[in-house]
Amino acid sequence: MTRHTGRWTLEDRFTSPWHYLPVEVPAGVCAIRVELEYERSGAVMDLGCLGPAGFRGWSGGARRAFVITDDAATPGYISGELEPGTWQVIIGLHRVPPDGAEYTVTAETASSPGMLAPGPAPEMMPPLTDRPGPRMLPAPDGRHWLAGDLHTHTVHSDGAMTVPELARLAAGRGLDFLAVTDHNTISHFSELPAAGAAHGVALIPGQEVTTEAGHANALGDIGWIDFREPADAWLEATEQAGGLLSVNHPIGGQVSWAAPMKRRPPLIEIWHWSWLDTRWTTPLGWWLAWDPDAIPVGGSDWHRPGSDAPPGAPTTWVAAEAAEPDAILAATAAGLTAVSASRDGPVLLRVGDELIASEADGLILAGPDGPMARIRGRLAKFPAAEGCHRIVDLSGATVALTG
Repeated sequence: MTRHTGRWTLEDRFTSPWHYLPVEVPAGVCAIRVELEYERSGAVMDLGCLGPAGFRGWSGGARRAFVITDDAATPGYISGELEPGTWQVIIGLHRVPPDGAEYTVTAETASSPGMLAPGPAPEMMPPLTDRPGPRMLPAPDGRHWLAGDLHTHTVHSDGAMTVPELARLAAGRGLDFLAVTDHNTISHFSELPAAGAAHGVALIPGQEVTTEAGHANALGDIGWIDFREPADAWLEATEQAGGLLSVNHPIGGQVSWAAPMKRRPPLIEIWHWSWLDTRWTTPLGWWLAWDPDAIPVGGSDWHRPGSDAPPGAPTTWVAAEAAEPDAILAATAAGLTAVSASRDGPVLLRVGDELIASEADGLILAGPDGPMARIRGRLAKFPAAEGCHRIVDLSGATVALTG
């Protein structure tokens, strides 16, 4: 058994947000268990793990302990062979009180299967038999508008639902796709294909790269993005692996975007559940100031009932050639997106040289220079022009937008 004790201070936090405690793992070990205990009064500490070969998991502040074995792991952590050598327990000093905080990290290993176990695997949920049917919306040739959400969480970070439970919830809300973007980990990736197939929802691999300076979704089956690096490195690594990076909730209270970047990511989560009063144009102003050419997307940031908006609120629409993760990401990268307050409400789409407003009778089409026209009928068409266009109600609140 390995035991580390001490007191983290503000000076430690000023030196680095992340600190490392070594654990020696001998040959023949098939399981490791790590537990973090610390004074909770004013302190918030995160927990993660590196093996000799690299990343093995992150749970942030959501867990105080984890287990990794050859064939299973605590959500947030990656199962597989335990390489002999020096492992590193990562401690993230998110908050440290003025007087510091005492801590204890205990690590134990086992060489016999079954001695240390992470808990049961998630159960597959029975598929719904009465899910809502798709909306039939005008789309470019060979494509279909798919309804989804590019920002959700599960038990693999600080969410309440397993991957199968989340997939079933999304199907019940009539969504065609969902990006599962747990914080600073990719442990959920292995569960996505089976859960998505079982519930008829395209589950897109994603990770929310999470730091105090800002959060960004790295979308695609691209491997782990090292959140300890500068934001420019996140973009470079994501691009090199063929994924897409999105700045998340740029106007989001304590988690607003404040990270400097030399280049701009292709996507911006303009519509996040925290846009509580859509009469305010603050997110739109940030978009224009940051990068008016960035592709707008939306995200509910779903964690659990009662804490965030449900999946699909807002809804991101993507005109994809197929309801598959790669096709959805390719269409997103091409800018074939729109965002609406909900899956079944008004939506504004770009199709060729037209703007098409669906289910928006009596509302107003607004362009970069303000209100343009009253919308008449269930399906109204207007000549397309450059820039962000929105559907707004009579109070000026945004109910749908497109880039």
